[in-house]
Parts: sequence; C-alpha cells; structure tokens
Amino acid sequence: MINLPEIAAETTDTQEEKLRKSLLIFACAFMNLAVVLWLAIYWMMGLHFSANVPLGYQLISVASLIYYFKTRRFAPFRFVQLSLFLFAPFIMQWSIGSSVTSSGVMLWALLAPIGALVVSSWRESIPWFIAYVVMTVVSGVFDYFLSTGAEGGLPMKTIGVFFALNFAAMSSIIYFLVRYFVVEMDRIKNQLDQQHQLLAEEQKKSERVLLNVLPSSIAQRLKNHDGLIADGHADVTVMFADLVNFTQLTESLSPEQMVSLLNTIFSGFDELSEKYGLEKIKTIGDAYMVVGGLTRNRPDYTRDIADLALEIRQFVGSHSDLSRFKLGIHTGIATGPVVAGVIGTKRFIYDLWGDTVNIASRLTDEAVQDVIQVDKTTYNRIRYDYTFEPPATIYVKGKGEMVMYRLTGRLDNCPRHAAVTASVAQEIPASSS
Repeated sequence: MINLPEIAAETTDTQEEKLRKSLLIFACAFMNLAVVLWLAIYWMMGLHFSANVPLGYQLISVASLIYYFKTRRFAPFRFVQLSLFLFAPFIMQWSIGSSVTSSGVMLWALLAPIGALVVSSWRESIPWFIAYVVMTVVSGVFDYFLSTGAEGGLPMKTIGVFFALNFAAMSSIIYFLVRYFVVEMDRIKNQLDQQHQLLAEEQKKSERVLLNVLPSSIAQRLKNHDGLIADGHADVTVMFADLVNFTQLTESLSPEQMVSLLNTIFSGFDELSEKYGLEKIKTIGDAYMVVGGLTRNRPDYTRDIADLALEIRQFVGSHSDLSRFKLGIHTGIATGPVVAGVIGTKRFIYDLWGDTVNIASRLTDEAVQDVIQVDKTTYNRIRYDYTFEPPATIYVKGKGEMVMYRLTGRLDNCPRHAAVTASVAQEIPASSS
C-alpha cells in the first residue's frame, strides 16, 4: 500500500509537516481528476474556449507537481496550487458567463482558503480567504454585465444539473480533504500518546535509578534545581560496617562468586536500613556506610542506627548463604555534625564529610570482629536502652585520645525493645490447639 505522507515528505520533516504536504498532494490529485471530467463535459457541450481553462489548469498543476518531486521545494508548489484553486474557477465562470450560467463554478475557489488553512497555517490562510471574498464580490459585479442566462446557449435544466455537480464535487473534495486531515491527526495523536507513554515509563525508570543513588529529598532537589547541593546537619548518627576476612576470602572466589556474595550481604543491609528509615550513603569495597537523622522523619535515629548495627551483626552470623564463609563484621558509630552534598557531574554521589564521619570510620578500624564501637555522644544518648562494656580509650588521628564504648545488646526492660518484641509476636500466628 502506498504511503502518501512518506512519498510527499522529507525524512527530516516532522509528523505535522508530512501531513501538510500529503494533504496538498491529495487535493492536487483529486482536483486533477475532477478537471479531466469537467474538460470532457465542456468539450462535448461545445464550450471549447471554456474547456481551455481546465486544460491549462491541469498542465500547470502537473508541472508544479513534477517540479516539487524533483526539487522538494514545497513553498513554490503550495503557492502555485493554491493560486490555481483560487483563480481557475473564476476565470472559467467569466468565460462561460455569470455565476448562474456557469452553475456556480466559482464555488471551487473556496478550496484555496480551506487548503491554505490545512496545508499551511491559519495566519497564512487569511490572505487567501480575503482574496476569495474579493474575487466573489468582483464576480458579482461582473454578473451584471456578463450575465446571459439561457440566451448563452445553456438551457436552465443543464445549468441546474451543473449546479448539483459543482456542489457535489466541491463538497466531496472538501469532505475527503478534511476527513483525511482528521484521520491523519488521530494517527499522529496516537503515535504521540504511545511515545509519551514510553517516555513516561523511561522517566519512571530514570527516577527509580536516581532514588537508588540518592536520598529522595536530594533527588527531588537535583531534578528541580541546577547548581551545587550542599547542606549542613547539626546532628546525625553515622555508621560504618566493615566485613572481616573478606579480602582473604576473595582470593579463593571467582569474580562472579565474589560479586554475588557482596550483593547478598549488602542487599540484606539495604533491607534492614529501609526497615529503620535510614539512608544508605555508599559501599566502599566491603564496607557499608549508613546515616540517620538527615530527614528528621524519625526522631530516634540514633537508636535506629544501634538496632541496625545489632541486626546486621546477627544477619552476617546467621544467614545460611554466609555462614559457610565464616565472615564477621566490625562496626563503628558516631554522632555529631556533618556536611552533606552531591559531588561530581558524571556518576555523581551523595556523600558526607566532617569529624563525625572520620570518628565513625576510625572506630570501625579499631573494632575487632563482631564488635560494635560507639563514641561518647552516641553512648550518652542511648545508654539507658542498651548494654555496653566499660569505656576504653583509643587514639584517633587528628583528635588524639578518645573515649569509646562497645555496644553489646538491648536492655530487656527497654520500652523500645518491648515494642519490637510485641510486634514480632503479633507477626507469629498462634498455633491451633
């Protein structure tokens, strides 16, 4: 099946431009078919001079069409066709006599402003419509001098038949032209809807990727505003969790096994972080960094971090896929101010800086396997809800000696621990008696 828009248009044309060009070629072809019929009728009726008008129309129209297909210059082709639509009917009417004796053939000229409206724009159609109105008025004035009625050799019944033919043919051309325009616009609209749907799906995928890289509030700011994103937070709790013996283990694993193992571990950590409403910042090799307090959605973010540390330790020690590797974990937690922001323009990352981050990292390095070490600020904030070993002193580069505490577990009489226990109990269905 011939695809008229593809034949009429360039590959660089938009859908709208393709439609406009195909509409004009459609109208040109339809008018040439009608002209052949009118040429034959006028010749058989002996109106040889009037028959020259549609003949000349056809020659000029075909020549302009050939010119367009060779040069692809649409503007001259459009001007020639609209001029033929406008002037040829009036010239034919004047050659026959009046609007009555010509059976209203000037009605065909209405195709010029209508054609300009659909193949160009409404602004460019205004001059063509004005020209049509002026020509109609001028033709009405000429009717007074050129009208011959039945004396011109055309009986009234023939004039009546031609009136019907002119109205039917012109109405058909306008109808099919507008119908083609509507059908093609619907097709373009459906294509645009499909493209918009695909674009929306791709946008959702991009947003999911962005939310996996950045906290939701930062992702939203990054989408809405260009420029530097940097925030100061007066109080957050930062935790580093570092795997023990993993470096030696990698020597005996294939790349696929190593990545699969890390994916199992860190995916489990991600689920636990989401459970407590905490923000994962990044993974650094076999270390995991998470922070609480960035959004203030949960006021007990320090306790959330402590619970996360205890559950991560239990996860590594009890997971069936990890127990055979005899992995351990050591953890450091610190509370205090940080600076947070997005750095880089490619593969950017949301990161934290400050003494609090350095202390948490140092506490992790100083901890032994399965030990959770916290700084004094963290200890003072949660000491009534958790159990700790006696304080110890370590040396931190850049800060000197610092007191730290080893977190060992939750207190059984802690209201928070009781609430968690009750929640777990509700999830376990009672056994039937």
